[in-house]
Amino acid sequence: MMNSEFFFREKVSVGILGATGTVGQKFVQLLSGHPWFEITALGASEKSAGKTYREAVNWQMPVPIPPEIADMKVLPCTTDLPADLVFSGLDSNVAGPIETDFANAGFIVLTNSKNHRMDKDVPLLVPEVNADHLPLVKTQTYQHGGLIIANPNCSTVGLVIALKPLIKEFGVEKVHVVTLQAISGAGYPGVPSLDIIDNVIPYIPDEELKMQTESKKILGELVNNEIKPLEIAISAQCNRVPVTNGHMECVSIKLKRKVEKQELIKAWQELTGLPQDLDLPSAPEKPILYYNEENYPQPKLHRESSNGMVVSIGRLNDCPVLDYKFTLLSHNTIRGAAGGAILNAELMLKSGYIYW
Repeated sequence: MMNSEFFFREKVSVGILGATGTVGQKFVQLLSGHPWFEITALGASEKSAGKTYREAVNWQMPVPIPPEIADMKVLPCTTDLPADLVFSGLDSNVAGPIETDFANAGFIVLTNSKNHRMDKDVPLLVPEVNADHLPLVKTQTYQHGGLIIANPNCSTVGLVIALKPLIKEFGVEKVHVVTLQAISGAGYPGVPSLDIIDNVIPYIPDEELKMQTESKKILGELVNNEIKPLEIAISAQCNRVPVTNGHMECVSIKLKRKVEKQELIKAWQELTGLPQDLDLPSAPEKPILYYNEENYPQPKLHRESSNGMVVSIGRLNDCPVLDYKFTLLSHNTIRGAAGGAILNAELMLKSGYIYW
């Protein structure tokens, strides 16, 4: 929420909604020491409110709780939080009305939840793919200048980044994708151990529909203040696998014209966007890394590449059913969640949607 003090601070003050959850913890980790943003509020459920963060959280990150955050008091998710913008890692069961309340109170809300992703006036943002959709926020009617910006489902992010340069250069008619999704995507405590150990679960609620619908919105065109979804056939099959972090996807594509394998690789390697042009703090130097090794990418080896913000691609081969097939990997809680939302906020700040 904007106030007169905003213009005299060195950093933008931010709150985290759902701060004790898996995505909320990742926000805490990634925002600690951020050059532009400072955590000034931690919001969570009533059972956590009033406790210090270290008391309230079951910390699951690979680094200690930042010392400047550990003794901060957790607050309820009410619109009197001392912050100018909020990152939401709230569960979708409660996120919708809470995020709307914050937007109506004048906050800029950057959400990971599904509730507002398909709203007609909400940009579903992946900056290297559709930064040109950001002006859609000007059509929002939340009170006091509040805004909502969403980042997509974690499995959608890697797919649209991989598809964007191919659509631009060659055109894509059909996509078939099979995902192998990490257990961290289910939050904490997540999938019961007896269900996932020595097993693959071939069902994740709503996941396939999200990939099929969100991708078309992200890859669509902003026309007369509305998103015209891309006309493309996408079929998704989603599986939960016993990997901690990193979503792998096996993708087959039908192109609009015949091209050589090396042309696709070149298009991936040359992909860039506003985050790179503006040198945003969270932006990878290259959004896509392509590997020639036959057995790459792998979650254990490549999920942390470029601080978890890059999409790793390999195994590009001819497809006897469509045209080509390949494998991609992206970090689901970084690029696919908290890191993606932070990159969105950096883009908004640098583009003048957040005043500093």
